[in-house]
Amino acid sequence: MKNNVFAGRRLVITTMHAKESVIAPVLERDLGVHCVTAGGIDTDRLGTFSGEVARQGTPLEVVRRKCLLGMERQGADLGMASEGSFGPHPSIFFAHANEELLMLIDRSNGLEITARHLSLETNFNAATVDSPEALLAFATTARFPSHGLILRKSSGDYSEIHKGITDAGELQRLGLQLLEAYGSLHVETDMRALYNPTRMAVIREAAEKLSQKARSACPGCGTPGYSIIRANPGLPCMLCHAPTRSTLSVTYGCVRCNHTHQAPFPNDKQYEDPAYCDFCNP
Repeated sequence: MKNNVFAGRRLVITTMHAKESVIAPVLERDLGVHCVTAGGIDTDRLGTFSGEVARQGTPLEVVRRKCLLGMERQGADLGMASEGSFGPHPSIFFAHANEELLMLIDRSNGLEITARHLSLETNFNAATVDSPEALLAFATTARFPSHGLILRKSSGDYSEIHKGITDAGELQRLGLQLLEAYGSLHVETDMRALYNPTRMAVIREAAEKLSQKARSACPGCGTPGYSIIRANPGLPCMLCHAPTRSTLSVTYGCVRCNHTHQAPFPNDKQYEDPAYCDFCNP
């Protein structure tokens, strides 16, 4: 990469869930940085997937705060962090999705570069069960024991919560304990990266996107992070040639100067199927 402003520098990854195992190899390979982790920072206080601590702000605010906490702890001017979200896919009904947001902050050059990756590859799920057989069925679907589980009394009760369960004997023991005490229990997938190999793979894909973006320099001023800032609708219908809501072009922009350019047909399509046309299929 020409004019690599990151090469040879120390980059702090703020994580307590072993995300550096998939992020560091990508960034060290592509950016020439030396990655270290910021130890001793309890990122769970900014929010937990299991809900006992509500997320402290938007995903963007939280990932920025994580990043800065790690940089301050290590006295570094280059750092990155990630924040995951899980829930319904925005456009595919009845499908769960995992969105990972990664941020790289370079104080020396006044840069903040982000990358998002949305994936259908997730085991995210939860259920209330009332028998050992139902618990085992959920565990099998959730890819246990390679993927961890969380057990508690009920979905809204945090008084007794057991996380990071990856042992069949422990799952059986805790499950029977809760079932005997309450008659039912709440089981959910543990979405923390170190207990979820599927999520870890999605984080790696997000790191690839962040790396690509950080290596893309602005044609005008050379600043890293030159990337898509806007999708422009208007792809013509194949039948009536009227503009549709589908993307006709994308606009690339610089994070520092005002340089932009448009790239047509980003999805390698010059026409849209009439099924997606508001005139042909109102």
